[in-house]
Amino acid sequence: MSRAHVDFLLYEEKISIKDLDTDTTVLNYLRNNHELTGTKEGCASGDCGACTAVVGELKENKISYKSINTCITFLYSLHGKQLITVEHIKKSKLHPVQQSMIDSDGSQCGFCTPGIIMSMYNMYENKIKPTEENIDKFLSGNLCRCTGYLPIKNAIKNMYNYKSNKFSKSKVIRLLKSIKKTDIVIKKNDSKFFIHYNLNSLIKDYQKVSNGHLLVGGTDLALEVTKKRNDLKNIFYLGLNKDLNYIKNKNNNLHIGSATPINDILPILENIYPTFAKMFERYGSEQIRNTASLGGNIGSASPIGDSLPVLIALNSKILIQGKVKKTLLLDNYFLSYRKTKLKPNEIIKEIIIPIYKKNILKCYKISKRIDDDISSVFMAINARIEKNIIKEIKIVCGGLAETPKIAEKVQKFLLNKIFNEENINEAKKIIKKEFDPIDDMRASKNYRTKISQNLLERFLNENNKIKSTLY
Repeated sequence: MSRAHVDFLLYEEKISIKDLDTDTTVLNYLRNNHELTGTKEGCASGDCGACTAVVGELKENKISYKSINTCITFLYSLHGKQLITVEHIKKSKLHPVQQSMIDSDGSQCGFCTPGIIMSMYNMYENKIKPTEENIDKFLSGNLCRCTGYLPIKNAIKNMYNYKSNKFSKSKVIRLLKSIKKTDIVIKKNDSKFFIHYNLNSLIKDYQKVSNGHLLVGGTDLALEVTKKRNDLKNIFYLGLNKDLNYIKNKNNNLHIGSATPINDILPILENIYPTFAKMFERYGSEQIRNTASLGGNIGSASPIGDSLPVLIALNSKILIQGKVKKTLLLDNYFLSYRKTKLKPNEIIKEIIIPIYKKNILKCYKISKRIDDDISSVFMAINARIEKNIIKEIKIVCGGLAETPKIAEKVQKFLLNKIFNEENINEAKKIIKKEFDPIDDMRASKNYRTKISQNLLERFLNENNKIKSTLY
């Protein structure tokens, strides 16, 4: 039996909601309904971090904290979670991250400061060591235009020097446990918001509607509301569905539930495909990785979705669930720009990634910014090289065509060739003719072509231990 409202905690207050628009964002709810205006709107697309808040979820009787972009998080997806904003972390005195920011002169105009404070709070609660690498990783999604990052970094490095505001989490745990895990259907005007805890009930309801929207992190879908001002009907939130959230390693394959957050996948990928894991740190900020999923990246069908060239290069498959189940090689997934073989009322249930123990995997992302930016060109290379002979190779490019595209002519030429400068130079000539990229705001046709050639050369240089520019 489904319910018609969601329950969540606004810090320590239990909130029940059923009468707001189904595409209301957390940011608008905080500012308009609770006058919690510390959380700011800067970009409305999850890029600047001014809207950052922290969400707590109950896992194994403990609260797990993660930062989110409230500007692209839909309110009803907070069901069963705790929401913490910058207003909540001060007790009788400032929180250590706040006091450290003041003492380090880390704020100037102050607009971005609440979001930065909440990213620091996320690090603090998760006991993340403030190394340079971790600071860059956890703060890459927070932009500051006037203070400069040095005093902000100093504030993070010093935040553990302050005495913590001790408070009991037992009340929060008790309240979170009291929230029922049952399916939810909220109706508002002519729109519905669905939350399902298992696959069967999801498929049953999804088959009944037309133009349903599948939601996990909303990092792409929410922009339909915040940027295009569209009204979304029939939203299906998958983030709480246990049948879509898992990681399994079996029969030399990774099986990943389509709604599994990317940050949950990274510890596994770091051991199997470290270059793939490292790519995700540039794919999106901590806030994005906390909510976005592989299923969403594949489902959006973007020609510059960074995970797709890598997954195709690895000969990955997707398990599709509708009225019937079927498995599809990702090579055959795309039909044309944003068009795929996924039929209406079908969902991606699982991504199956083969594990190549003897192969080299390269993930080359070229963009205007190092972090949190859309690729101009992306190239993934999966190769097996024995005694300097290319025994197996698959090259997939993003940003060079209307879909992620396999460089078939280049592959055919390089297969069973000596891996040397002469053959790579010939491959560079072939790739120039094989693709016909467009000119757009991110890059010119000539730039994209040159980059694709240079990345082949970089592949050779790295194999020969010749140092290349990192990005």
